[in-house]
Amino acid sequence: MTDFATTSQGDRVAYDLRGGTGAAIVFVTGAGPDRADDPVTAETARRVADAGFTTVTFDRLGRGQSPAEGRLDLDRELAAVAAMIHVAGGKAVLVGHSSGCSVSLRAAAAGLPVTGLALWEAPLGDPAATTRAWADEIERLLDAGDHENAMRHYMKDMPPEWLAGLEASPAWPVLARTVAAYRADAQSLAWAQRALEDGTLEVTAPVLAMYGAETFPEMPVAAASIVAGVREGTEKEVPGAMHSWEPAPMAAELAEFARQCAG
Repeated sequence: MTDFATTSQGDRVAYDLRGGTGAAIVFVTGAGPDRADDPVTAETARRVADAGFTTVTFDRLGRGQSPAEGRLDLDRELAAVAAMIHVAGGKAVLVGHSSGCSVSLRAAAAGLPVTGLALWEAPLGDPAATTRAWADEIERLLDAGDHENAMRHYMKDMPPEWLAGLEASPAWPVLARTVAAYRADAQSLAWAQRALEDGTLEVTAPVLAMYGAETFPEMPVAAASIVAGVREGTEKEVPGAMHSWEPAPMAAELAEFARQCAG
């Protein structure tokens, strides 16, 4: 059943809390999905909760049942993550998916009570200057109200059929407006790439950087770069394809990682 929490910045966040007895795991999705159209994360969270853990899945700001207006920047998103950690019991492992990885890394670096980071296919690897220019252009287009071109620019390095599918939909103008919620993703990716390049990724929590058995070639490279940039990190191939994991093996990995992080 959906519950709601209010962040320190006044945003209302919808979430599902499962389990409620063991160590906590909070799932931080990437650009795009909300709980209603993300059955893989929901099933994984259920499996981990059934294994004795507390899990939280939530709609990030501007998505699903967490509507939000104005400039949805990284500071507001981090406040939402902080609220979910509080809901989970005050400290948690963060499970980042795609750009949710960089949001999670930023949360840990900012001092939120993060006990571990399980990161799935962080889309990192371009030079920091390139990533910053990409993020700045997204912000410029968003500030100008040009949502369609902002969405095109956000997706420019993704498989072209993904964008083509969106543009072919009669709902394209509505779908394009959801890019307003991706500002935080772009900001976090630019920050993470710069921190990796400069050696300033100040994350002390254990990190498990994962990628699918069938994935894009840059994903294992990104995982290795993250592990090299943190104090305690491990990279691992896990069953999955097309930027998504398989719930059963992923749940087992997360349960074991959360046990290790809890000591």
